[in-house]
Amino acid sequence: MSKQFTYSISSIRFDENYQPADSTRLTTNFANLARGERRQENLRKTLTMINNRFNDLAHWDNPTADRYSVEVDIISADLDIEGNGHTFPVIETLKTTIIDHKENKRIDGMIGNSFSSYVRDYDFSNVLPEHFEKNPTSPPAADFGDLHGKLFQHLLNSEAYQTNFNKQPVICLSVSSSKVYQRTGNQHPVLGVEYKQDEYSLTDDYFHKMGLTVRYFMPAGSVAPLAFYFAGDLLSDYTDLELISAISTMETFQKIYRPEIYNANSTAGHMYQPSLKYQDYSLTQIIYDREERSQMAVTQGKFTENEFIKPYKAILDEWAANYVVTSDTVQKEAVKKRAA
Repeated sequence: MSKQFTYSISSIRFDENYQPADSTRLTTNFANLARGERRQENLRKTLTMINNRFNDLAHWDNPTADRYSVEVDIISADLDIEGNGHTFPVIETLKTTIIDHKENKRIDGMIGNSFSSYVRDYDFSNVLPEHFEKNPTSPPAADFGDLHGKLFQHLLNSEAYQTNFNKQPVICLSVSSSKVYQRTGNQHPVLGVEYKQDEYSLTDDYFHKMGLTVRYFMPAGSVAPLAFYFAGDLLSDYTDLELISAISTMETFQKIYRPEIYNANSTAGHMYQPSLKYQDYSLTQIIYDREERSQMAVTQGKFTENEFIKPYKAILDEWAANYVVTSDTVQKEAVKKRAA
């Protein structure tokens, strides 16, 4: 049955002329920015922030801080369950390309960065609230996130992914406001100071089912750590420029979306708990409708239930029960072989 599950991958450039695809989740950061009267100004300013932050971090041999610019492509993976050409948009991520204006060349940046998923909306906006309404003191069911995790890993093992990308994705998200993070003595030249915490969040556990491990780093010039979800070795599998492309892109979105944390006017201390109620922060000049984003997540979760979960429930249940997740190592080797 797993042979029937096939993926197709498409991309669209995220630039000042970007128009969200019909299949794009409207809660996605980049889609939210591309609406309204100031949409083009929003997009232009966002890209300027990404480029400025990239040059700030890639400062060597870059005296005028304008050597590099970053192109961002939105990568969509559509799943055909029955092999009949009818697809459902399961995953959207970002792919960056670095333009080195000094050497006049294009360099692959990070694949992953943002993470958008209708099934994740369904799990967190429909399944989870329903569970806590009935069982307010108990954790989610043990199989919470299993289907999504297997779909994601199946995508990474697919011919479609391995044909298009040479490395595993790195997803860069905000740290959890419900957890306390402690600064360690470990410092990476690009990722910055590492933080750790001993009690993983629901998001951490959810991404673990996707085969991803998490580490938390606060890059130089940042005011709060970012959560990096990855398979393999974050510190050795990626170049400095790849890591910088992820930081500059996702820190920009977080400054716009969560200014209380990532555009705060003070820097995270040795013990740090993020808070969206923090008052001492600066706003960017970019319009972002956070309230609409929260409301739409529920709507889109319901859409997923009606268009994907319920119609294909028998197929999905059987597939998930029989699909054996490939280890991270095997996935990593498969991508390396494709690159060779």
